[in-house]
Amino acid sequence: MDILGYLLNALTPFNLMLALVGVMLGTVIGALPGLSATMAVAVLVPFTFTMDPAAGLIALGAIYTGAIYGGAYAAILVNTPGTPSAIATTFDGFPMAKRGDGGLAISVATIASVVGGIVGAVALLVLAPPLARVALAFGPTEYFWLAIFGLTLIAALSVGNTVKGLIGACFGLFLSMIGVAVVGGDVRYTMDMQRFLAGIDLTSAIIGLYCVPVILDLVANADPHLKPSETGGLRFAEGFRHSLKRKFNIIRSSVIGTIIGILPGAGGSIAGLVSYSEARRSSDDPDSFGKGNPDGVIATEAANNATVGGGFIPTLVLGIPGTPPDAIILGALLVQGIKIGPTLFTTDANIVYTFIWGLLIATVLMLPVGLLIGRYAYSSITKVPKAVLAPTVALLTIIGAFAIQSNVEDAQLMVGLGILAWILNRYGFQPSPIVLGLVLGSIAEQGFVQTYLIGNASGRLTEMFFMRPISIGIICAALLTLLFPIWSDWKSKRRAQLAQAGVQFAIAEAATIPEPKRRDVPGMIFAGLFVILGIVIYVGASALSPLGAVFPIAIAAALIVFSVLLIVMNLRRPAGGPGETLDLNGGAIRRIALGIVMLAWVLLIPEIGFLVTSLAAFLAIMIIADYDRPSPTTWAIWIGSGALICFGFWWLMANVLLLRMPAGMLF
Repeated sequence: MDILGYLLNALTPFNLMLALVGVMLGTVIGALPGLSATMAVAVLVPFTFTMDPAAGLIALGAIYTGAIYGGAYAAILVNTPGTPSAIATTFDGFPMAKRGDGGLAISVATIASVVGGIVGAVALLVLAPPLARVALAFGPTEYFWLAIFGLTLIAALSVGNTVKGLIGACFGLFLSMIGVAVVGGDVRYTMDMQRFLAGIDLTSAIIGLYCVPVILDLVANADPHLKPSETGGLRFAEGFRHSLKRKFNIIRSSVIGTIIGILPGAGGSIAGLVSYSEARRSSDDPDSFGKGNPDGVIATEAANNATVGGGFIPTLVLGIPGTPPDAIILGALLVQGIKIGPTLFTTDANIVYTFIWGLLIATVLMLPVGLLIGRYAYSSITKVPKAVLAPTVALLTIIGAFAIQSNVEDAQLMVGLGILAWILNRYGFQPSPIVLGLVLGSIAEQGFVQTYLIGNASGRLTEMFFMRPISIGIICAALLTLLFPIWSDWKSKRRAQLAQAGVQFAIAEAATIPEPKRRDVPGMIFAGLFVILGIVIYVGASALSPLGAVFPIAIAAALIVFSVLLIVMNLRRPAGGPGETLDLNGGAIRRIALGIVMLAWVLLIPEIGFLVTSLAAFLAIMIIADYDRPSPTTWAIWIGSGALICFGFWWLMANVLLLRMPAGMLF
C-alpha cells in the first residue's frame, strides 16, 4: 500500500476525534506549569491499550504535540515555561505581553508551532531511516559541545552584564550536580539530606526560578499584570503577515529542531535555545531580542515543536527514545506487541504510517485549537482582578511542583529557589543563565566525563575534544554565537562614542558626557559569596572519585574566576554608586508577606493537608494582592471563586491524576 494510502486510515472519524481531543487536552495541560507532556502521556497510556494500536498512538502523539505547544501560553502570559522546551519563549513572549502585544505573541507562537510540527512530522514520514543515522554519528564529545553551544546563549541574554550571566550559569551547573553523579555514581553536595539524592527536579526549579519572582512583583503595586491590547484579542492576520516575512527564520528553526530532536536526550529545550541564538545572531536588530522581538518567539516555538517529529525518528527506527514522552510511547508500542526497529516500516507499515499521518493531522489541528484558546486566553487574563490572579498563579506553582513526583519537598524547594531567584535578579543575576546551566548540566557533564575517559585511555585527549569533525563545527558555531553579541555591543558603543564626539565638536555647550558606571557593591558581595561557594564545591570534590570530581572541579574553578573578575571590574570603577537598598515601602512589605505565606504554605502541607492550607493561603494572598478595596459582595464572590479553584484542583489531583496526596491532619 502506498504511503499516501495510509492517509485515509488516519482520516477516519474516530481517529480525527482522537487527534482533536488529544491536541486540546495536551494544550491545556501544557499551559499549566508542572503538568508536563510526560505526565499527560503517562496517565493516559492505559486507556489506549483497548484501542487499535494506530488509534492509540494517534491519541498519545496528539497529546504530546499539544502539550509542547501549550507551554507557550504560560511562557507568554505569566513568564513561566509550561514545559521546559518553552524556556526561550519567555525571553521575548512575556515582554511582548507586558506591553500589550500578548495576542500577537500567541498568534506567531501558534503559526510557528504548526509549521515546525509539520516539518518534523514530514521528516519522520519521508526521511526517518536516513536521519536516524545522524543520531548514531553523535558521541559523548558532540553532546558535550552541543550543551556548551546552548550555554553560549548566555552571551546573547546578558550583553552588558556577561560576567554575571556566566556566574549564574556556573551556579546552575552546580545545582545540576547535586545528587548522584551521572557518571561514577558519587553522591555529591546533598548535605546528608535524603531529599537531594535524586537531585534538583528540573521542572520544579524552572517554576520557582521563573514564576515565583513574577508573583512577588505582581503584588508589589496596583498596576495591571499585563497591558491590555489596544487592538483587542488575538491578532492572527498581523501575526501571519509577520511570520510570512520571517519564513526563513521559521524554516531554519524547524530544521534545527528536527535535527536536534533526533539526538537522544537533547530535546526541545536545547533546540529552542539553539534556534533562538541563531535567530538573534542573524537578525538585523539583535539588541531587540529579550525585549519583546516576535522573531525570538517564532524561533523557539518552531524548533521545540519540530522536535516532536524528530524525536520519533530514533524511537521508531532505532528503539532509542529521545525524550521521556517518547520512552512512554515506545513502551506502549511494545505492550501492543509491535517490534521496534528498521523493519517496523515494512512489517507494521499500516500502524506506523497511519500514526505518522495522524500526528501530522494533529499538528494541523493545533492551528484552529490554538486560535480558539488564544482568542480568549490573553483577553481573559488581563481582566482577572489581581487579588484573584496572584493566588491562582501561586496555587498553580505549588500544584505543578508537587504533582511531578507527589512530593511536597519539591514544592518547598521550588519556593526557596524562587525567593532566591528574586533576590539575585534584583542585583543583576538573572534567572535565565541559572536555568540554562541546570538544564544543560547533566548533558554537559556526561559528555565531558565520557570524553575525558576515552581520551585518557587512548592517549588522544586533545584529539577527542577538539579534532572530531562534528565537534569542530559545533565549536565554531558556539564561538560565533558567543562573540557576535559582544562584538555587536562594542560596535554600537563605538558608534555612540563617535556620534557623541561629533555633537561635542559641533555644539560644545550642549554636549552631555555619559555617566560612568559606578561600583556595584551588592554585586561584589554576591560575587564574594559565589567565591566561597566555589571553594566549597572544590573541597567537596576532593572526597569524590576521579570520575565524580573532574566536572565539579572545573565548574568550581570557573565560578571562582568569574566571581573574582566581577570583583576586580567593580574595584576599577569609581565608588559612590547609588546601589540597591532594601526599601520597606508598601510594595516591599507585600513581597515579604507573600514570601512568608508561600513558605508557610509548603511547610504546613504535610502537617495540615493540601486542601486546608491551600484555602488559607489563597485567602491570605488575596488580602496581600488587593488594591481595589471592593464591596463585601465582591469579596464574597472572590472568596467563593478561590474556594472553588482550590477544591477543583485538589479533586483533580486526588481523583483524576491519582496523585498521592500528603496525609495531614485535615485533607
